[in-house]
Amino acid sequence: MWPWGHAAVGYLLYSLLVRADGRAPSSAPVVALAFGTQFPDVIDKPLGWTFGLLPAGRSLAHSMFALLAVSAVAVGVARRYGRPAIGVAFGVGAVSHSFADGLYAVVTGQYADLSYLGWPLLPAPVSEVEQSFVAHVALLEFDWHFALELALVVLAAAAWLRDGRPGLDLVRSVLGGNGRPAEEPDSGD
Repeated sequence: MWPWGHAAVGYLLYSLLVRADGRAPSSAPVVALAFGTQFPDVIDKPLGWTFGLLPAGRSLAHSMFALLAVSAVAVGVARRYGRPAIGVAFGVGAVSHSFADGLYAVVTGQYADLSYLGWPLLPAPVSEVEQSFVAHVALLEFDWHFALELALVVLAAAAWLRDGRPGLDLVRSVLGGNGRPAEEPDSGD
């Protein structure tokens, strides 16, 4: 799945989770969620593809063993600072990333390609594509995968707008506002 697909899946899941408790997502957790949805690729792709330190672009940070441990640490640190929702949001994003990467394998019946979820106890899946960013971007085409991810992005954008565009204020304040992130109470989401 492409980065925008991961962001969409993560947001949709997180928004549903928070709204199930009768709340709307708030800014700081949504920013943590966005980072979490990209986390496995930020770790595995460079270490596997560029530096050759991992066996594949889906191994260490896509493994449920690592993701559950990292998510537990994120929740613990966030809880220590009185913001547990930030850690939970990061964990939802990171874990949803790995499961979303398995969507196409499940749909096509290629279950062996899900072995990254159990790495290192299971071998990392072998890719038929050269392990590089350029090789993967060159394969991008408008097919059913792309259409599905585009539909997920549209749904996530609609949910984000309905939720009041959480995170936008925080990103604006950091990137171009007064230079200080706005304080917001932790709503517990």
